[in-house]
Amino acid sequence: MSELNSAVVTALQPGAASVGRLVVIGLGLIGGSFAKGLRARGVCREVVGVDLDPESCRLAVELGVVDRCEGNLAVACRGADVIQLAVPILAMEKLLGELARLDLGNAVLTDVGSAKGNVVRAARRAFGGLPSRFVPGHPIAGSEQSGVEAANGELFRRHKVILTPQEGTDPAAVALIDGLWRALEADVEHMQVEHHDQVLAATSHLPHLLAFGLVDSLAKRSENLEIFRYAAGGFRDFTRIAGSDPVMWHDIFLANREAVLHTLDLFRDDLDALRDAVDAGDGHQLLGVFTRARVAREHFSKILARRAYVDAMHSNDDLIFLANPGGTLSGRIRVPGDKSISHRSIMLGSLATGTTEVEGFLEGEDALATLQAFRDMGVVIEGPHHGRVTIHGVGLHGLKAPAGPLYMGNSGTSMRLLSGLLAGQPFDVTLTGDASLSKRPMNRVAKPLREMGAVIETGPEGRPPLSIKGGQRLTGMHYDMPMASAQVKSCLLLAGLYAAGETSVTEPAPTRDHTERMLRGFGYSVQTEGATASLSSGGALSATRIEVPADISSAAFFLVAGSIARDSELVLEHVGINPTRTGVIDILRLMGGDITLENQREVGGEPVADLRVRSASLKGIDIPEDLVPLAIDEFPVLFVAAACASGRTVLRGAEELRVKESDRIQVMADGLLALGIQCEPTPDGIIIEGGQLGGGEVVSHGDHRIAMSFSVASLRASAPIRIHDCANVATSFPNFLALAAQVGIRVSEEGKS
Repeated sequence: MSELNSAVVTALQPGAASVGRLVVIGLGLIGGSFAKGLRARGVCREVVGVDLDPESCRLAVELGVVDRCEGNLAVACRGADVIQLAVPILAMEKLLGELARLDLGNAVLTDVGSAKGNVVRAARRAFGGLPSRFVPGHPIAGSEQSGVEAANGELFRRHKVILTPQEGTDPAAVALIDGLWRALEADVEHMQVEHHDQVLAATSHLPHLLAFGLVDSLAKRSENLEIFRYAAGGFRDFTRIAGSDPVMWHDIFLANREAVLHTLDLFRDDLDALRDAVDAGDGHQLLGVFTRARVAREHFSKILARRAYVDAMHSNDDLIFLANPGGTLSGRIRVPGDKSISHRSIMLGSLATGTTEVEGFLEGEDALATLQAFRDMGVVIEGPHHGRVTIHGVGLHGLKAPAGPLYMGNSGTSMRLLSGLLAGQPFDVTLTGDASLSKRPMNRVAKPLREMGAVIETGPEGRPPLSIKGGQRLTGMHYDMPMASAQVKSCLLLAGLYAAGETSVTEPAPTRDHTERMLRGFGYSVQTEGATASLSSGGALSATRIEVPADISSAAFFLVAGSIARDSELVLEHVGINPTRTGVIDILRLMGGDITLENQREVGGEPVADLRVRSASLKGIDIPEDLVPLAIDEFPVLFVAAACASGRTVLRGAEELRVKESDRIQVMADGLLALGIQCEPTPDGIIIEGGQLGGGEVVSHGDHRIAMSFSVASLRASAPIRIHDCANVATSFPNFLALAAQVGIRVSEEGKS
């Protein structure tokens, strides 16, 4: 197979002929587009078409789809390197039988059929076993037009193509077909045949079946003809696919009937339940279906548009922030709602009895991951809409088993807190996350939960995914935390809601106490004595109203920006100043920062204030270790403040920074060094010598706080800073760039003004 391997090497090189002869049998939209695209890119020395329709053959040559057409299959396939089968699915068996009687040499066979099980079975029957050089494939692309005249060489660009090689398929053949599709700029994935047919039955075949059936049902009743006259956009959108080729879909449904029937049966069960809800006037059930469907549709739209965290997971594109030097800050802004409180409002509101109203909810992807997890466990949640969320709680024991793993995206808070809450449920569940979250340690919660009786499996080295076995009897315990962590403390307190007896946690230094405060706000008794928080099971949570204050972690970027920028004065409105979170203010003040708290008040049990920050001449300090847990998330931007201060700043006792979204000590040190600042990372902190920031290239390693911190650094830089890998800023601060521009920070996505 050396010829194949050689072809693989050059398949992705535009303009280089990597395949001698490509034969495409069936010159419709898909086969014609495949041929035309590869011919235009010079990937094949010759493209030969085969079609039963003489007019299609004539047009294929005339339109540049193929170099020539052959009426005789044996002549066309003689000396072929690749043979693409693009005929209707039920015609495939006859074609494969004809090919099996020919001497195909070393030709690689592939196809474009949408029912792979049927194609594979037909190939086995025709050849007496599946040929090792047969690579089944299915491009998920199309057009409302059909025929060779609709052939489009760009049809597959950024569309999925699924290959379903079998166990005995030649790897070189797979690589060649994979390379040809990638030459057309398709997004190629490999999948098991059975899984492919099940997925396509649900996402493509069932919708077409329903559209055909609905239109036929209405059309054959004369009294319903008025419906078509007055149909609105929704009806037209839903039934558009009923205009597809009836013969093609007839073939598909017969070819993939087992998977279609399985999916149809599941849908009929759900449809019967929906009918029962309408019949019974069960508005709660209807609201649950409609809210879950709306969010699912939005999620699908993200995938289709390759936006936000989906893009970060599946794309290698590097989102770069370009931060230009200088700028003076002024104005009044309100940063997004507190992420920690947003997470907890969803969790406790879902477990409460009654309806909880939340205002100011952070609509970033971390908090949305928590919200979606509870929707997946049967909680009806309306919104978010402009920061407002309505949660129809199911009580402490009302969660239901999700249909599959719960995806936490990039949110360590979601995974760690949910692991405690889910350890006491009667059902099994798996928690997964994106590539970044999958590198973060989870033994810090798994170990004490196991001591309480939970059964939890982790990935290698205690990393995600977490698999939690349901139905375990948890027992309360006292836990002395080896390291201060609000996430670990909250995880164990939430597990304590389901554990027999008392659960208590003692922390070595104060951490944020949002969980304790919010539990009390929901009417659950929590005792705090010194450094120990405790609760007992057997209580209940009652719905309440929550107003989420602005997040001090998000405000921190502007507190530092206002301190280091020349001649600046900025007001940050309605910021949460929980005493377990104000370390950033205390540290900046020790450095000489000019920050005042105005209009102090309490909202929903949480203290808030407007923060006024003015330009100041900062000086380096030894950061008191007792303030470290109170500013753990804010240190990246505090490192920027230290770089702009006169003298030396020393941080100790912050080893937790090395296991955040990135190793924040090392990544910040690398970036500061690249900008000309002298600094020395230590095992539990850093030493920074204040100086003049230059410009240059820094890498955030997908850590949103790193990206935003270096954006702020540009205020005192002597040249532009290009910050790589910034897509995850959306996870915690969706409108950061807009607010930064509003107050005077000159940062934007590269290529956009």
